[in-house]
Amino acid sequence: MDDASDRAVRSARELARRIGTEHHDVLVVLGSGLSGAAEVLGAGEVSVPLDTLPFFPHYGAAGHRAHGWSVEIAGRRVLVMGGRCHLYEGFEAAETVHPVRTGIATGCTTVILTAAVGSLRADLTPGTVMVVEDHLNLTGRSPLVGPHFVDMVDAYSPSLRALALATSGDSGAAVSKDPGVYAQVSGPQFESPAEVRMLRNAGADVVGMSMALETIAARHDGAAVLGLTVVTNAAATSGGELPELATISAVGAAAVPTVAGIVHHVISSLP
Repeated sequence: MDDASDRAVRSARELARRIGTEHHDVLVVLGSGLSGAAEVLGAGEVSVPLDTLPFFPHYGAAGHRAHGWSVEIAGRRVLVMGGRCHLYEGFEAAETVHPVRTGIATGCTTVILTAAVGSLRADLTPGTVMVVEDHLNLTGRSPLVGPHFVDMVDAYSPSLRALALATSGDSGAAVSKDPGVYAQVSGPQFESPAEVRMLRNAGADVVGMSMALETIAARHDGAAVLGLTVVTNAAATSGGELPELATISAVGAAAVPTVAGIVHHVISSLP
C-alpha cells in the first residue's frame, strides 16, 4: 500500500468511528454554494468536521463546508461531503484529492462530483447543469506519483451519465441534454479573454478548479465517476466583468434543489 492509500485508509477508519458507519456505497462531493444539498438529501444534525480528521486539508474556500454526513438513499449508504479544497489554497494535488480517496476507502464504488463552473458555451446559462463526459487537466499536475498508469477513456461513467440525463421533473429540466468537457485550471484568477478562446478551441465547454484531479484519483482507486457542473457565470469575454464570488455562491445555492434531485435520482436508479 502506498502512502496516499495508507493515509486514506487511516482517515476512513477515523471517519467511520466518528460517524458511526463503517461502510458507504456512494460518495457525493458538493461544490461551491451547493453544501445545502446535504440537508435536502437527508443529512441530519450529526456531522463530522472533515478537516479535523487525520491528514485532511483545511477547507478555507468560500461556499464550502468542511462537514461530512452519512445518509441513506434507496437502501444505499451515502457519504456526503459539504465542500472541497483546491490547488489555489496552497495544497499539493495529492492533498486536494485526499477526501475523495478517503470516501473510496470507506467502500464507495460510485463517486458523484459536483462543481460550480464558468460557461464557455452560449447555451449553458447560469443555473444550467451540465453532465461531464470528459475533461482537460490543464493544471500541469497530477495526484498520482510514480508509475500509476490509469486509463482515462470513459473516466466519467457512460452509464452514470445516462442516469443523470434521464432525470425528470424540475431537476431534469435544468440539465443540458448535451454533455460536455470540463477544463480544470489552477486558479485562483479567473480566465483571461485569450485563455477563454484557447479553452474553446481546445474543446472545453465549462471551466473550473477542482474536478479533473479528483476524477483521476477516483479512477485510480477503482471508482465509477459522475461529474455534475452547475454553471454560475459566463467565462470572461473581452468586455466581461469579473464574476463576484457572492454571485457565484448565490447561483449555486439556488441550484441546490436541482442538484439534490439529480443526485437522488441517480442513486435511486443504480442497479
